[in-house]
Amino acid sequence: MRNLVTLIAVAGSLSACVSTPPDYFPGERASSAPTATPPQQPVRTAPSGGGFIAPRVMDLPGLEGVIGRDATALANLFGPPRLEVKEGDAVKLQFSGSPCVLDIYLYPLQPGGRPSATHVEARRASDGENVDRAACVAALRR
Repeated sequence: MRNLVTLIAVAGSLSACVSTPPDYFPGERASSAPTATPPQQPVRTAPSGGGFIAPRVMDLPGLEGVIGRDATALANLFGPPRLEVKEGDAVKLQFSGSPCVLDIYLYPLQPGGRPSATHVEARRASDGENVDRAACVAALRR
């Protein structure tokens, strides 16, 4: 009986450790500002199933020329990456300049597919504070 009481007490205390995960892209809001570039075809991802999990694709104004591009197209756009990190079938490319550091995350959109840009992060080179992604993309473009 004592073991059962201990087990119930441990289970109750462990349930307090479970929390709700934060939003995948916290703090982002869609802008209603018009874009100067023509609309692109939306990037389509394969449905998740089996061992493949389709990535969530970022859709923010000003990133149209980056999202959906592969590593070669991004190198043509920004020059050679400062850093390239491969983990499984995912790739992180980092481009930098005096105004900002741009991290672009590439994942395959379908099983066996080539990784393409699905997420972008940008920060100041001087102190690491987040900056506008679209402005950093524009500043680093060749």
